[in-house]
Amino acid sequence: MTAIIEGMEAVTVHITDVERARKFYRDVLGLIEVDFNPQASRLAYAIPGTTTLLTMHITTPEEGGRDPGTVSGIVFSNPDPRAAIEEIRRRGGTIVNEAKTAQSPIGTVVRAVFADPDGNEFILRHVTR
Repeated sequence: MTAIIEGMEAVTVHITDVERARKFYRDVLGLIEVDFNPQASRLAYAIPGTTTLLTMHITTPEEGGRDPGTVSGIVFSNPDPRAAIEEIRRRGGTIVNEAKTAQSPIGTVVRAVFADPDGNEFILRHVTR
């Protein structure tokens, strides 16, 4: 069988304001900026512990894809989501769901949700198996 998926290069999030997004991803989340192209309205950040980039850009009318503010389901990890959520809040980030602990088939999960300035939502979690 021929492989269809052979890796992950980037996760892209559509935004409405490059400078506002830049401040959030760099200053609030503390990600390392690896590319900033204001002429193309594009940003790219390294995701710690991976080779995958988190990229964002303003969409063009012919591009298609999800509208800014509609991304959800991207999961980031942190050994202490409660402390990380408090730090995001302290830095000016928006918390959508406070950290909660739940039992699941994969173990004990501490999960919280935060949003970028456009309303794109990201999950922050830790799983203890």
